[in-house]
Amino acid sequence: MDFEAQRVIEALRSGVSSRAVGHYFSSARPELMEQISRKLDRVRETGESSGMVVSGKYGEGKTHLLNTVFNLAHSNNMVVSLVSLSKETPFDKLYLAYQKLVANTYLPGRLQPGFQHVLQDITPNNPSAIDLLSFTSKHLETDKLFFALRSFLNVDDPDEKYLLMSDLEGDFINNALLRQIYKRIFAQTVHYAVPFSKTRHSMDYFTFLSHLFKLLGYNGWVILFDETELIGRLGKKARLNAYNNMASFLFPEKHSRLESTFTMFALGASYQEDVIESKHEFENLATTYVDRAQREPIEKVLNAIISAPQLQPLNQDEILDVLKQVQNFHGRAYDWQPKLDVREVLKASENRGYLLRTRIRAAVEVLDQLYQYGQAGNIQINALGEPLYQEELPSLDGCIIEDE
Repeated sequence: MDFEAQRVIEALRSGVSSRAVGHYFSSARPELMEQISRKLDRVRETGESSGMVVSGKYGEGKTHLLNTVFNLAHSNNMVVSLVSLSKETPFDKLYLAYQKLVANTYLPGRLQPGFQHVLQDITPNNPSAIDLLSFTSKHLETDKLFFALRSFLNVDDPDEKYLLMSDLEGDFINNALLRQIYKRIFAQTVHYAVPFSKTRHSMDYFTFLSHLFKLLGYNGWVILFDETELIGRLGKKARLNAYNNMASFLFPEKHSRLESTFTMFALGASYQEDVIESKHEFENLATTYVDRAQREPIEKVLNAIISAPQLQPLNQDEILDVLKQVQNFHGRAYDWQPKLDVREVLKASENRGYLLRTRIRAAVEVLDQLYQYGQAGNIQINALGEPLYQEELPSLDGCIIEDE
């Protein structure tokens, strides 16, 4: 049996997109993938940062697309962070988003997230340490990270080292405690050029990571945000703040200092109608910010959302190709030769919705029954995309039904 194929089939059976599925099922939407590939190449070759928004209806493959980009980036020696926005990860509060992002940051070649081991290998006199200290003292909005990083590199107390590492991962140490640790180590008093506030200066930490990853020899950093449409559930002021934060990632050449970074936001196709239009975002922007300079980044973000490429449903030939892949993986996973015409699975599910995941799950369930029993039950797909089965198991010839 092929255990990797089994892992893929289990992911497909669950209906939840995964990196494993994204690795093997990446042939769909070649034009969009070519566009994304060119953007990644530009980041690798020039070091310039950029971003984009993609939209799509529920079940059309947004998360699958992000997982495909994840694998493409890793194959190009790029660090990848993948996080879904939620109530616990609201994009109007970057300090919370940063914590979640760090917890879901994967270095190339590593299955577990995190970069703690990389920082722990840097010694105070290492050229990388000297570079990072110079960078954090001169090129960020505040110099707090300079004092935190210098303390981390030189501290000998394990509890204090843990606190300082936690700070770099987003559990920010308070200024008073950092002053105390720094003075104990260096016998010097901390004098901030600009006092750090997590609500105003969290972008410094994103910028620091982008520089760190480049310094360590990676070809860039790819940040993938899923469920971006949840921004629409925030209050008016919080939404505008979230858009302003998005501008730092989508237009970093003007609104942030990110280095060698590509960011993608995936959101629902109805966001323009449900939020931008129905909640009068442009009018809110005009009344909230009188200054044109304050409105500009948010206007650019709203226009980027409106003009975002939308994932279109796959055509029949593309769906059949996917189902053939599913059948091939099922055979490899359980060491057998499926004899099912995938066109029959397509026919069984086409009247129960357009979702590709529905058709894939139908294919997996038919193949499961054929493998276990030599025949398949009658399959129906309800409005939620859940398979329903008849208790009896008729012959395969009668396993496909159509709605009247």
